[in-house]
Amino acid sequence: MKIEVWSDFVCPFCYIGKRHLEKALEQFPHRDEVTVEFKSYQLDSEVEYDPETNFYETFSKLKGMPLDQVKEMNEQVRQIAAQVGLTYHFDTMKYANTFDAHRVAQFAEEQGKGKEITERFLHAYFTESELLSDHETLIKLANEVGLEKEVVKEVLEQNKYSQEVQNDIELARQIGVQGVPFFVFDQKYAVSGAQPIETFQQALEQTWKEKQV
Repeated sequence: MKIEVWSDFVCPFCYIGKRHLEKALEQFPHRDEVTVEFKSYQLDSEVEYDPETNFYETFSKLKGMPLDQVKEMNEQVRQIAAQVGLTYHFDTMKYANTFDAHRVAQFAEEQGKGKEITERFLHAYFTESELLSDHETLIKLANEVGLEKEVVKEVLEQNKYSQEVQNDIELARQIGVQGVPFFVFDQKYAVSGAQPIETFQQALEQTWKEKQV
């Protein structure tokens, strides 16, 4: 069984949804026969990191929402993340363009490190407040999961894997993805958003059942 996951590294519900899927898989008897592949997606392709503006101010401007409302909403998200063991630091988060991070992730996927780099980038952004548009940061994080620094540097400097990122985004558009996370089970069933663990369990069981017919 193959599960394709469209997500972005600055999407708070993508990390939560990833954990929900993982917890569902832990309880799935056929988990060893399930492949999870992460696809590129950008919530905001135009955003650029502004060191003079904190996360709340950036989010407030992007969404056209009052600062107090933004803080309240993100506090709720922080609590939801905590329920699955994730630590979010919105106060120090650096909202940035993720296109280059996705290019590195595409390279990592090719090297058999797709899951590792996805987890590392998400943790770096939400928990460690790393800047995911900074090339030195991306090289360091990629090296931590076993990718060679010089090769990652070359990927970044030569704009490699740009087309692969665009292809994933275009495919998402073609199949009607309106937001992420978006999970596709064996190209049959879709789960949109950070649904409860039970929803992922049902999708796994239903997809597996149909494969056996």
